[in-house]
Amino acid sequence: MSNKVLITNSQKAVKVPSGLRILIRRACNAVLEYEHFDESAEISVTFVDNAAIAELNNQYRNKPMPTDVLSFPLGENGVYDVDENNGCKMLGDIVISMERAQEQATLYGHPLQREVAFLTVHSMLHLLGYDHENGGLEAMRMREKEEAVLTQLGLPRTVSYTE
Repeated sequence: MSNKVLITNSQKAVKVPSGLRILIRRACNAVLEYEHFDESAEISVTFVDNAAIAELNNQYRNKPMPTDVLSFPLGENGVYDVDENNGCKMLGDIVISMERAQEQATLYGHPLQREVAFLTVHSMLHLLGYDHENGGLEAMRMREKEEAVLTQLGLPRTVSYTE
């Protein structure tokens, strides 16, 4: 099984640290492994600035402000289209505001790499059908999965914070 993680940098606000693309691929693969997703998958990850993500957030969620990450799942109930060129199931798109990620990394006292890995893992779970919007048990289960994957990646939570 070979997964395709397509990463595009569409912003100039924050320098993308070396090794971040490798970490994002590792994070995507770790979530797929943790969730026992045994088929080849394709995921698109795009880095944007606050202005671009605010525009997307307004367009798709009617919230005219920047956010840290947006997920655009392509599947529903575990059913995904397949890219005929490579046989991968197309899970969807992840859009990360690098400006917001940098702000949050500073706020929470950890490196930008850890924040982007968290946002990637969080978004991957959304692409696989998890949701936390209504809070409760589902939000708690999602957070537990995030922490388990990040710990597996060697990026456990180092400070206590709530989001």
